Order: sequence, then C-alpha cells, then structure tokens
Amino acid sequence: MKKELLLSVAVAGLVTVSTTSNVEAAPKWAKSGDTIVKCRGIAKKGANDCGANGHDCANQAKVDNDPKEWVYVPQGVCEKLAGGVVYKSKKVN
Repeated sequence: MKKELLLSVAVAGLVTVSTTSNVEAAPKWAKSGDTIVKCRGIAKKGANDCGANGHDCANQAKVDNDPKEWVYVPQGVCEKLAGGVVYKSKKVN
C-alpha cells in the first residue's frame, strides 16, 4: 500500500512536468539512454502528454484517467499503477 502511494505521488509529479509542445519530444526529466513509455489511463484532466481523443496537443485531457490519454513515465512504472497500460516505449537520445 505504501509503495503504491509513493508511486502515485511520483506519477503525479511527473504529470505536472508534461511537455506543452505538440511535437512528441522526450519529457524534460528523462536523460539520454533512459527508456520511457507512454502510459495510458493515468493522465489527470489537463495533464496529458501530446495527442489523443481527437486533439493533438498536451494538456487537453478532458477527464482524469481516460484510457486513451497518456503520459510518459520511466520504464517499469506504468505496470505498477492502477489503470496503467503501456502503449509504446522508446529510448531517449
């Protein structure tokens, strides 16, 4: 339970750092060589990374935890979060 709470807090912090560009750039917290994943189902209203649901920009999610909206998280985090589904992964250059 404590571990899940800590992960939830960490993701909430990551969500607030989401990119505001419509270009799919790696998030500012990611370092070269990191593997990051698009995690669907955990984005909060107005805090998604990039497009989904008919829009093509970040920060336009209409509701919390929409299964189509996503945020970048470090590899291994998404699977540990309730509702999190890995969509795609990529290595940061």
